[in-house]
Amino acid sequence: MRLSNIGNIHSIETMGLLDGPGVRTIFFLQGCPLRCQYCHNPDSQAFEYKRGMSPEETVQFAKRYQPYYGKEGGVTFSGGEPLAQMDYLLETLPLLKDQGIHIAIDTSGFTDYEKLKELLPYVDLFLLDVKAFSDADYKKVTERSMGPFEKFMETLREENYQGRVWIRHVMVEGWSDSEDAMDRLWKTVEKLAPWIDQIDILPYHTMGVDKYETLGRTYALEDVPPMDKDRAKELENYVNKKLEEAKAGR
Repeated sequence: MRLSNIGNIHSIETMGLLDGPGVRTIFFLQGCPLRCQYCHNPDSQAFEYKRGMSPEETVQFAKRYQPYYGKEGGVTFSGGEPLAQMDYLLETLPLLKDQGIHIAIDTSGFTDYEKLKELLPYVDLFLLDVKAFSDADYKKVTERSMGPFEKFMETLREENYQGRVWIRHVMVEGWSDSEDAMDRLWKTVEKLAPWIDQIDILPYHTMGVDKYETLGRTYALEDVPPMDKDRAKELENYVNKKLEEAKAGR
C-alpha cells in the first residue's frame, strides 16, 4: 500500500449523534488549510503526523459499530479538513460502500477538485460548512479566500452530485445573528437548493478555548460570549423557511 493512502487520524468518536443522521462513527482527520477564529479543535489544524490508519483498518474499525448504525447511521469523516486527504478517502470510501455503510463528509470545500469528481459517487451526504457570506468576511474569519468554497459548490452542480447536502454555519454574536445575515447565508447557498435537506445553525461556544492556551496560541475571540441558543434556533427556523419555500417553488 502506498504511504499516501494512509489516513492521518486526529481522533475517533464511536457513537456520534451530531455529525450526520443516526448513530455514526466519526473519523476526525488531521490537518486543515483554514484558520477559523472560532475553531474549537485547533490541535487538528497542523498537517503533522498523529496516527496512521490504512483504508482496510478504517473499514474494520467502522464495521465493529455497524450494528448500531441502523437504517440512518454510518460513518462521517470530519477534521481538520477531511478532503485534504483525498488519496486516503479515494481508497477508503469504496471499501465502506462495499459494506453498505452510509458515508458523510464534514467539509469546508477546500480540496483537489479533479479528485473530488472521482469521490462524489461514494459520498451520500456532505455537511458543508459556510464560514461567511463574502470574500472579505471569509478572509477575516478563516485567513483564506472564499474561492475554493465556491468552486466546491460549482463542482457539485456541474457533476450532478447524486447525494444530499446539509448546510452548517457557526453563528457568532455580532457577526451573523440577524435576519439580514440569514438572508445572505441563503443567497450564498441558494444555487444548491435541490440538494439541500436542511440548514443547521451551530451556536458559537467557548469550550475549546483552553486548547489555545495549551498550544501557546492567542484566542482571537476571547471577549466574545457564547451565542444564545434560543436566538440561534429562531434564526435557524427563519433560514430553513427560505429553503422550504424554494423547494415548494415559491
